[in-house]
Amino acid sequence: MSAYPIEVAFPDIAAHERSETGIPYVHTFDSGVPGPHVMINALTHGNEVCGAIVVDALLRARLRPRRGKLTLAFANVEAYSRFDPARPDAARFVDQDFNRVWTAQALDDLTRESSELRRARAMRPVIDQVDLLLDLHSMHEKCMPLIVAGPLAKGVELSARLGAPATVICDEGHPEGRRMRDYEGFGDAASAKNALLIECGQHWEASAVTVARDVTARFLLLSGVVDEADLPADWLQPLPPEMRVVRVTEPVVAKSMDFRFAGEYTGLEVFPKAGAVIGWSDGEPVVTPYDDCILVMPSLRQLRPGVTVVRLGKIEQRIVQKR
Repeated sequence: MSAYPIEVAFPDIAAHERSETGIPYVHTFDSGVPGPHVMINALTHGNEVCGAIVVDALLRARLRPRRGKLTLAFANVEAYSRFDPARPDAARFVDQDFNRVWTAQALDDLTRESSELRRARAMRPVIDQVDLLLDLHSMHEKCMPLIVAGPLAKGVELSARLGAPATVICDEGHPEGRRMRDYEGFGDAASAKNALLIECGQHWEASAVTVARDVTARFLLLSGVVDEADLPADWLQPLPPEMRVVRVTEPVVAKSMDFRFAGEYTGLEVFPKAGAVIGWSDGEPVVTPYDDCILVMPSLRQLRPGVTVVRLGKIEQRIVQKR
């Protein structure tokens, strides 16, 4: 069972299977007016429901772009269909993490096969055309929401223009494979394409849906594909007074199953002094390498040798919001 209560209803998305793109659960609408191709993506992981609630609502409301193109998509629908409240983490993926397959090499290598690779290959022709991607996620633990902006300055700049959530994480991704938000032009400093991944909160808390609605509305308005009157009036929330940009400097990787944290960490804890013990790996202390070290998404739910159990970061910038 989940350590947290399931506070939201999981939408029945079967009505969205058929689409004009020919790709199940991927809907693209063209305004016929010049503008960017914007994509709102849900269910990169099958147990992360807040994005599905938002995309389902936009499709049922028949939202259409006034300028450019708008794609509304559900990604790992096979994993989502297997969600079981008794084993909620098992629906994260079927064969492998959908958010670790996004390189041309992996997608082109037809000797590799999995449920997630098949789905990524099916979605790829649309994603190759997208200019601005918003990928809606949630987290294992009850952490404050955050933006994952990738390693490039353009991701930080887009985050600052979006204005929320208050914490922006800059990182290089994961050694296990590349995320969709880093795919091709999204992860190329020379490309005008851009992407943000939003961790909206704990998987099943109602407040994660509030965050997902807010950032989706802000992203659509920022892109210019819709006007504010096109969106539900209650989706936009007040901006935080300040944003902080946190640069991930290193991962903490489990050497074995013998890893434990020194506290009940959920994420974004700040340790004022270097050398603070945050856990033990094979009996050896794991300590913070510098002052004001921040824990980024600590979790032992996927513990196994070689897995990242937490990433360490430092505040690189503070951005005061304009009123």
